[in-house]
Amino acid sequence: MEAHVSTGSILSETWSPSPDAGPVIAGIHAMLHPRNIVLVGATDKPGNYAERIWNNLIKYKYEGGLYPINAKRDTVWGVACYKDFASLPEKPDHVLVLVPARFAVQVVREAAAAGARSATIVTSGFSELQDEESQRLAAELEAAVRETGLAVTGPNCLGNLSAGEKLFTNIDDRAVSMEQGAVAIAGQSGAIVMAIRQALEDRGIGVGYMVTTGNEAGLETPDLMAYFAADPSIRVIVVYLEGVRNTKAFRDACKAARAAGKPVIALKLGTSEGGRAAAMAHTGALAGSIETFDAISTREGVIRVRGLDELIETTECFVHTEVPKGNRLAGVTLSGGKRGLLIDAFYSAGLNFAPLSEDASGKLAAMLGPGSIVGNPLDAGFAAVVDPSVYMKSIKIMIDDPDTDIVIVDSEFPKAPHELRERNIRIVNDMAGEASKPVIYISTMSVGFTEHTKGLRKSVPNIVVMQGLDRAVGAIRELIDYAALDKNVPDLVSSSTAQARSLLEKTLKNASGAALDEVASKKLLKAYGIPISKEAIAQTAAEAATIAKKIGFPVVAKVVSPDILHKSDIGGVVLNLNSAAEVKKAFSDIIARVKKLKTKPKLEGILIAQQVKADLELVVGASLDAEMGPVVLFGTGGIDIELVKDVALAGAPVDANEAKKLISRTKAGVKIRGYRGKPAMHEASAVKALVGLSNLIADANGRIASIDVNPFLINAKTGVAVDALVVLNNEAAKAAAGH
Repeated sequence: MEAHVSTGSILSETWSPSPDAGPVIAGIHAMLHPRNIVLVGATDKPGNYAERIWNNLIKYKYEGGLYPINAKRDTVWGVACYKDFASLPEKPDHVLVLVPARFAVQVVREAAAAGARSATIVTSGFSELQDEESQRLAAELEAAVRETGLAVTGPNCLGNLSAGEKLFTNIDDRAVSMEQGAVAIAGQSGAIVMAIRQALEDRGIGVGYMVTTGNEAGLETPDLMAYFAADPSIRVIVVYLEGVRNTKAFRDACKAARAAGKPVIALKLGTSEGGRAAAMAHTGALAGSIETFDAISTREGVIRVRGLDELIETTECFVHTEVPKGNRLAGVTLSGGKRGLLIDAFYSAGLNFAPLSEDASGKLAAMLGPGSIVGNPLDAGFAAVVDPSVYMKSIKIMIDDPDTDIVIVDSEFPKAPHELRERNIRIVNDMAGEASKPVIYISTMSVGFTEHTKGLRKSVPNIVVMQGLDRAVGAIRELIDYAALDKNVPDLVSSSTAQARSLLEKTLKNASGAALDEVASKKLLKAYGIPISKEAIAQTAAEAATIAKKIGFPVVAKVVSPDILHKSDIGGVVLNLNSAAEVKKAFSDIIARVKKLKTKPKLEGILIAQQVKADLELVVGASLDAEMGPVVLFGTGGIDIELVKDVALAGAPVDANEAKKLISRTKAGVKIRGYRGKPAMHEASAVKALVGLSNLIADANGRIASIDVNPFLINAKTGVAVDALVVLNNEAAKAAAGH
């Protein structure tokens, strides 16, 4: 029997990317809409990946050409088997690489030479393993992909789905609905991506594309996100991330999705130290802190979920409704107890049930009768016992009320045929179709979907159907927050001066240790516009006293050494010095303590600094995140910073407006703007410090690992940095950190 020969046409060519979309988007389109598929490594061995993928392509009736290749076989799976690419009846288009890892690089190069446009490398044995041979093969594969220009997913992946093409190059043997759904999924873990697809399908949500990216030797998850953002058939993008390798590509893809009005719902590995270690072991990804990921990705419109159940509910919420115009909730229930649960759950999430309009309240009161309580959410249970039509009429009044933005219906879908309930659900679906607001059914518990439930759910696309009150509330919160985002957020660039950048380059060129000492750190900060306390370095006790008199008492004495990162730990800081004698004694005491240290640090002198009276101690800082790049930090500082943990992060650089937003996300920000009758503090100095630090870490372009300004002291008249530490991103810094 001959293999399935294609007609030479792409089957579902309803959309094609524009010519200026670039080679990556064009390559992905070729991969998901190929003219033919070639399986290299075809074998009759029962249950192997090649056979399972072949069976799926036949089962779902892929209409393009299907060609197995195995140099040692004439037939396989009952069809003709080809020796090589040259013997195929047509030029290869999409190639599935199923040979052992040591042969994969050769196959990729030969496929490209034969005219293939894309490939999926199912084979494992590359960078996910730590041995020298696997790492060598990984490097060779990446070079081959780069040099040939093939659009490649994998290696170490489980295949893809393109529902419109009836293409399922995947090993999964569970039933798949080949409907061109509105959801696209991509991610590094094939098992998790396939589980997400199955769970969405079980809820009656169609998946148009599913791509497993594996080790990402070629295409990375952000590349797929950008493609899905451009494809008009997709409404919601779901991703599983073990790590972000290319921060710029990720952020650009998020911006493209946001501009297209498509939420990116992300399940991110690495919310714990153990999770970050697992990401390293699985794909070699270098995971950064989840707080940094949230700070940067949320600004770009990403919705990070904490687990698979939350992912499914959030996806359901975005697939079946447009974003609301506001946050005014209305709800209808038939139980006083459930009404209480709704109120508690939504109020705990910072959401409120809004007062109804006078017209809506009047209609409800007239319908419910004398003595009835018209509340929101409405408990219509008692009235519905007397008149069952009250329930549906109440829902309509809520939907029609111009003072509501989202209508919550406390009810679950039936597991078996139920004429009355199903008729009511369809009526509400019609109401929602005519309304310009989300209508959301919530089951307060997860009751599960039967085949009957799934069929019913598919028949009512205008309403959201959610399982589990807490997850539903979280998803609705995300829906409201997403609606409030601007579609287009401008990229921020450093606003530093040429003089500041020149000093930075000079300082970094001359730096040799793990960190800059306090004097050098503060000099750099001052150049970047960050307010610094009055201070000078002394080499003798007498010089220290003279400096103190010039600054004015009280002063602080601090050791200056690039080898001492935490001065307080060795007694290198003395506060509240109010006379020349006290300054001289502090100088001598610090020198003596340093000389007793076994490490024998380099001593550059003692810093005598103005002691600023502070109403609040802040921490401002910046760091280079392993995944997301430069970030800036603000929060409550001092010795209790780890205990209080009142900090917020943002991607760097920031402008004054972004800095103010960052400040407002903390309790420290509340105090700065005046709390419980206390006067406001000098917020402008904190804003200036944040902008300057963000410019500094951005300008360093990876050469500075972190900048710590703790404390930054602030009062009603001023704010100044009284301590600073710039840690360099060099071998000395890594050795000092124990790497």
